[in-house]
Amino acid sequence: MQKKSSAGDGDAIKPSTVPSQATKGDLHPEHPRRHKRRTPDEFHGIQVNYCKNPQCSNFGVPIGKKTAIGTNAYRIVASAKGFPQGHCNGCGEHFPLKSNQGIYEELSRMMKALEPAEPAPSCPVTSCRNHGTEVSQGKAFYSSFGVTSTGSQRYKCKACQKTFSVSSRPQTRQRLSHKNKTLFKLIVNKTPIRRMAEIADMDVKTVYAKIDFIHRQCMAFAQSRESKLPVMSFPRLYVSVDHQDYVINWVKREDKRNTVLTAVATAENTTQYIFAMHLNFDPSVDAMATEEDAVQRCDHELPAPYRRYARLWTQADYEKTVKISKAAKSKKTLSSSIESTYQAAEERDDIESPDEIISTEKLPEMGMQVHSEYTLYAHFMYLSHLFQGAEKVRIFMDQDSGIRAACLAAFKERIKERAADSFYVSINKEFTVDEKRRAVAEAKKTIAKLMKDEGIENKQDAILTLLKRRISEAQILGKWKDRWVFHPLATMSEPEKAMCHLTDLGGYDENHLAWLYNKASLHGVDAYFNQVRRRLSLLERGIHTSSNSGRVWNGYAPYNPSMVQKMLDVLRVVHNFTLAGATDKKTPAMRIGLANAVITYEDILYWKS
Repeated sequence: MQKKSSAGDGDAIKPSTVPSQATKGDLHPEHPRRHKRRTPDEFHGIQVNYCKNPQCSNFGVPIGKKTAIGTNAYRIVASAKGFPQGHCNGCGEHFPLKSNQGIYEELSRMMKALEPAEPAPSCPVTSCRNHGTEVSQGKAFYSSFGVTSTGSQRYKCKACQKTFSVSSRPQTRQRLSHKNKTLFKLIVNKTPIRRMAEIADMDVKTVYAKIDFIHRQCMAFAQSRESKLPVMSFPRLYVSVDHQDYVINWVKREDKRNTVLTAVATAENTTQYIFAMHLNFDPSVDAMATEEDAVQRCDHELPAPYRRYARLWTQADYEKTVKISKAAKSKKTLSSSIESTYQAAEERDDIESPDEIISTEKLPEMGMQVHSEYTLYAHFMYLSHLFQGAEKVRIFMDQDSGIRAACLAAFKERIKERAADSFYVSINKEFTVDEKRRAVAEAKKTIAKLMKDEGIENKQDAILTLLKRRISEAQILGKWKDRWVFHPLATMSEPEKAMCHLTDLGGYDENHLAWLYNKASLHGVDAYFNQVRRRLSLLERGIHTSSNSGRVWNGYAPYNPSMVQKMLDVLRVVHNFTLAGATDKKTPAMRIGLANAVITYEDILYWKS
């Protein structure tokens, strides 16, 4: 990924970047009447506007390019007012246009997790020739100069003779540092904030300050390990991707609407390592300044992909899209559920946008909510960066058109090279416990009967035999005629499962294909989502009642949206590096090769680069 330029539209959104009001009669440079572009421009090497049908010759060919015979690969059509689409002249597929700049901004936000939180210590005098030269370079540049009263090492710069101190302990200047471990463990063991304060014998304000410290340490520790992932070699990665919603409580009695944020997560199914969990919320954005600038620019009058703040939910967006949910509440079979998911996506103005803000929801009181599809695109590009050393990547994802588009965009080159494959996985989640047990028992009988009738000695061989038969008899569902295969094996976590190979370019023999279908599962990410609900008090499910008109209240839910990402970050680090499996006694980080032993809470709390 390229570095952000020091000036221009790619800069972070801050109050100081908001331009003054244009004089009366003048048009803002980005006013709709000055808008001439037909397609969104590429931004810092990012261009996602192209056909996302892997079987089409235009797959991955940027909009605006001509075909080999000189004809246009695409034309622009309208889905709804403000939502232009590209129409592929090769296969007829429609795809919504996106702001490449918006995706770049969202990706830049995520990439900060792989960058050191603080620069390595060096001479603080900016005009000194040793400024930027780390103290670790040794005696040629610095000499030791004693310690401070708190135990921090002091150095003297040999170039400018300036003395400065470098803290050797992350807990320096912290009171009650001996309680950090207790609080750390309480956070990831479903303890409410006020109970943490009571158990640790400190006030709530101090608890929040220590949560910030613990979060900084977790992020710094994770950065030191995960920054190595892009250069690590992996023969195969089997990853599952899904998203989960979190409710933020209202802060004003007169406005009792919730804010609902969505986090997308990716797990490695074999090792259970959670590569990332990104929330569609940016706490660094000044909402008031952005809203004012959007009004001055007439941003809401521009088609969505051409807006300066395309990735952010503005008040104008919210007021335009809020509506009463009409989701069906009756039980459905897995096939009908797959069909209705296709239909619901097709009916949206933007098929890639899973956001469905309703009348009982509102935008955050601080920071700004990000359109989910921009978080999805950036999330998969982040994964693509991490997986550079993987020989093959198999991606199993929930049936969601936004996830599909983002995955195919980020991995398009690897898909063409047959180094990446993606599958939809749909699971019937409406089974009761008794129904799950019956499904598991019936699947066992079917497999046992096949083994007996055909003399198959190995259970795995029997499952693959059934899969090959079901692949040849795949069920065609949805407008795009996707071929769905129902898995013969049932488990308590996945009692009824169907898979669709989205990147089937041919060339795999039936045994290889059956093996891939057999590996398709969301168990890695779903198991982690269960852990989030069980271990984080702030993020447990809210309670619906017949009297709250669709609103949800959770006494433990956060009021500040930024707390959601902090909690998710802390738990992800603990899950990956500290919580060992009951059977193999290994953590996910040990299994994937990022650690040689279990990392303790103290190791993270007192880690220093």
